[in-house]
Amino acid sequence: MRTYLAIALFLIAKTAFGIEAADKVVVIKSEKMLYLYKEGRVLASLPVVFGANPEGHKQQEGDERTPEGSYRLDFKKPDSAYHKAIHISYPNTDDIASARRRGVSPGGAVMIHGQRNGFAWAAPVMQDFNWTRGCIALSNEDMETVWHSVRPGTPIEIVPQAPKHSLQAQRP
Repeated sequence: MRTYLAIALFLIAKTAFGIEAADKVVVIKSEKMLYLYKEGRVLASLPVVFGANPEGHKQQEGDERTPEGSYRLDFKKPDSAYHKAIHISYPNTDDIASARRRGVSPGGAVMIHGQRNGFAWAAPVMQDFNWTRGCIALSNEDMETVWHSVRPGTPIEIVPQAPKHSLQAQRP
């Protein structure tokens, strides 16, 4: 009985939101795009914005940069100050060691999220410039797509620009 219920809930969610479960998320900073992938196929491509100082890898708390590298989307936060949030596993051990060598805090609480609660109406303007403190922000509608497609543990790759040989050919 539980198996049937789980299958029914999956089919309802897939029909209601029209998106499959992603097995990888790729963010290309130069394109300001987030791509949801399943088995090498693009499920969705969504516009995003970053921290107010978007170029380069996050070095320390307060630098308003979005990290670059390989991480995991490790938990969902439905009660965020923003329209839903999914935590990125920054900082990793390399980020911590690098910050420690420089005598600074690496920062944390880097998320993918929607608009600040109560400000969904501002998304058409807010999504035209980098306004976060280092997070990856989407419109609330696009955040719903990500929220329903991503499971905790999904890998995320954040890169400054698309590798010429790999992702270019796979994108629509």
